[in-house]
Amino acid sequence: MDQNEALLQLLTSQKLLSPEKVETLRNTLLKDKQVNLETLLSRDNDLDQEKVAEVRADFYHLPYKNLQTELIPEEILHFLSEDISRNYNMVCFFKDDKTAAIGLLNFDFKAIEAANFLAQGQGIKNEYYLISGKSFEVALKQYQKPEEQISSALEIEAKSEAEELIQVRQEAGGLASEEDANSAPIAKIVSVIIKHAVESRASDIHIEPYEKESRVRYRIDGILHNALVLPKAVHNSVVARVKVLAKMKLDETRVPQDGHIRLIVDKKDIDFRVSTMPLANSEKVEMRILDQSRGVTLLENIGFNHHCYETIKENLKRTSGLILLTGPTGSGKTTTLYSAINILNQEAVNIATLEDPIEYQIKGVNQAEIQPALGFSFATGLRSILRQDPNVIMVGEIRDEETADLAIHAGLTGHLVLSTLHTNDAVGAAFRLLDMKIEPFLLASTLRLVIAQRLARRLCKNCRKEIKPADKELNVIINKLKDIDFKDVVAEIPELKSLEDIRNLKFYGPVGCTRCSGTGYTDRIAIAELIVFNEALRDIMINKRSLFNVYTVKENQKFISMEQDGLFKVLQGVTDLSEIRRVIELQESDFDDAKL
Repeated sequence: MDQNEALLQLLTSQKLLSPEKVETLRNTLLKDKQVNLETLLSRDNDLDQEKVAEVRADFYHLPYKNLQTELIPEEILHFLSEDISRNYNMVCFFKDDKTAAIGLLNFDFKAIEAANFLAQGQGIKNEYYLISGKSFEVALKQYQKPEEQISSALEIEAKSEAEELIQVRQEAGGLASEEDANSAPIAKIVSVIIKHAVESRASDIHIEPYEKESRVRYRIDGILHNALVLPKAVHNSVVARVKVLAKMKLDETRVPQDGHIRLIVDKKDIDFRVSTMPLANSEKVEMRILDQSRGVTLLENIGFNHHCYETIKENLKRTSGLILLTGPTGSGKTTTLYSAINILNQEAVNIATLEDPIEYQIKGVNQAEIQPALGFSFATGLRSILRQDPNVIMVGEIRDEETADLAIHAGLTGHLVLSTLHTNDAVGAAFRLLDMKIEPFLLASTLRLVIAQRLARRLCKNCRKEIKPADKELNVIINKLKDIDFKDVVAEIPELKSLEDIRNLKFYGPVGCTRCSGTGYTDRIAIAELIVFNEALRDIMINKRSLFNVYTVKENQKFISMEQDGLFKVLQGVTDLSEIRRVIELQESDFDDAKL
């Protein structure tokens, strides 16, 4: 039995490969004699890479090492140059005066021979470990420091242009030419900024001019982080390069412009919505990153509690009425809308959307993007959509009285309408529509469901640490959950026998590692509350509007507030109390014992 077949059988016996996968791998190896089995395994994202690497390590009688959370010191990493690491698929992750630890992606005698040659020159001995493809990627990225790449590009730029010319541009704030924008160093700077942003999971890039420098910041999981500082002299050229990519007017710097870029970054299709804003003596650039490869988030993965999730699913079965999502910008409203549309998207249903902009293309849905400059607004688009025989209409946002009136009447005439509104909570949505001069009886007849939400950062599972909350914090958490039916609390935290058992749960806080870029958090989760407009609330809306508040809602239906939902996430270990305080803007006084 050859080595490949023995390894395949071992992975199959460990239930890491299915018979179908084994057959596919065998066929690939037969067709292409240049292909290496280990390389195929390390590149297959459908496999549990770390478990496969562990079994492979045992097969070759080598120790296994997981580098996914390792921050390798620069002097150790560069024991092997980046070129050698890439060519031989190996990386150095530990070194002292006597020993170097080398992680091998594949068991390769040529790689071992090359590493031994380097070690002999320094009088040290190598120890070899087997690592996964993901571990190798994490280690390789640590070679690619954006500051160094940009410094290299700036050196080339400085050599290719006279210093006097740069100084004149800096002082005069002059226009950059298209030739400047397409020069190799400037193109590389912009490329590094974009690539690093995508790899950092950023949602936005800000390129901002200051008196003596140009600052680049990334918004990651809702928080802005400083990423790079560039010389002020290259700011206009960087802005011009972005404008060229976004097909904007280079010679227009006095008014804001909007544009669009589509690029392939790390083999993924990425869309960028670009906006420029003229400031005192230069332009600022904002780029919204839309990763098309992520696709639409499933409703069950957004993070709604059991009550919210089941209520939303039930209301999506309706054939008419209005469903609203509320919250500030960046609270995940559009993501939830897309998730709902994904559920409704069936052959027998005609779905039409009006968006600003279209963030994800959904097959089977008629998506239109508004163009205010051409007179194509939400209101005019909604009128046209009503003539397209829709069953479901999604309106990106209700911004004015005309759009509100059209949405209400569409909901009354046999269409299910989904939209968003900017209010702080679910109760405020009804009053916001009343402020838009919607008649109370029309609103009561049409409004089916209001969901208010925020996004809280999830703790990084790789580095979170267990913490002990203060007694007063535990007291407040227990007190704030007392008005919820205990069955609903147990639905979220099944191990509880009583609210007092909360004191025995594990609580976690952030630390920071390579996987979360040192922030302690990765990705976000929805914190939400919702109101179903039942008969009792409709009556209050029409006849006793002054009594419509959160207390009357609680009297007439099950209601879990956004604050309580946030506390559920803390008790589940998904996030921490400081993050919930930030997102829901809880005051320190809310956690004062005197309040209990």
